[in-house]
Amino acid sequence: MVVRGRMAAALGAVLVGAGLAVPAPAQAAVSRAQLALRWAPIHYQDVDTTGSHALGGRSDYLTRVDFDGDLNGRNNWDNAGRSGVSFAAHAYYSVVETASHWYITYLFFHPRDWIDHPFFESEHENDGEGLTLAIERDGSDYGVLRAAVTVAHGNFFSYTPAGSTWTSGRETVDGALRMQSSPHDAFPHPVTAQERGGHGLKAYPQYSINGDGVVYYPSTTAETPAHADDRDVRYALIDIFAPGGLWAQRGNDSLFAHLGTFAGDTSGGCGVGTFSCGTNSANAPWGWDDGNDLPARGEIATDPAALAAQYFTVPGALARSYTHNPYAAAATQLEEAAKTAPRVVD
Repeated sequence: MVVRGRMAAALGAVLVGAGLAVPAPAQAAVSRAQLALRWAPIHYQDVDTTGSHALGGRSDYLTRVDFDGDLNGRNNWDNAGRSGVSFAAHAYYSVVETASHWYITYLFFHPRDWIDHPFFESEHENDGEGLTLAIERDGSDYGVLRAAVTVAHGNFFSYTPAGSTWTSGRETVDGALRMQSSPHDAFPHPVTAQERGGHGLKAYPQYSINGDGVVYYPSTTAETPAHADDRDVRYALIDIFAPGGLWAQRGNDSLFAHLGTFAGDTSGGCGVGTFSCGTNSANAPWGWDDGNDLPARGEIATDPAALAAQYFTVPGALARSYTHNPYAAAATQLEEAAKTAPRVVD
């Protein structure tokens, strides 16, 4: 038994060192971090290298909100063009649980929402788009993926994978959620994609790579694209609720202009040669909102069971009470802020 335990520990060390997801031992509960890693998307990011605002493609690379070494949202546009800042790939996640489902939200961050022409479209500092997955708790370690809702600017889009029992509800399902095997672990993952520049996010191939692009794979390792057409880059996940993390910073007025909206200004050349530059124009998950739909601002992350009940017809039980919801501690604050916060269309 000691030898077998040592062999298992050695295998785990090898897998972690290779950036592979380590399966949970038999009968052991899967952690929320493992759950988020298992279902994290394989992500197709279109990249444009045209014009000075593209920074040779770096403006379309995924990174952290503190890629420049600080938590000041108002210098991210400026610092994205400086040498020495990090474009190591990361995404943020949170896990909310009911008795019947897990809901995993992922945030993909870019320091610039940019364009390369002077007509009609605006650009702005910071960009936060993402998605929420609904996973049925069926007794297996990782459950069964039933649906996704993605964020593309000020609109939500819903998808279901092949074989899902979920169908259209108040909102019509917008398409199929493809699955793809990863070369970095043993799991099939949902496949998502973001457009270049504005970074709206949908299920692949509703957005796809047109020319240059980066394909990001979930991992425990954060890699930086070698160039604008790198098709195998691993990204690491960051818990939104980590100590000192994104949620803990929600009252930091250097990072957030108001609850759920990143602070951003017009310094550093944002809007120069284009139609305009917006201020305070990007959202964290608790600020995501589709103004044409019934769920309130932020509920895609903070009350995803309510969103699921609106967007889909779900056979069987869909529990609405949470067994784990770290957003709930600030539920009243979020509800009050949602009533007065200006609507931000990212």
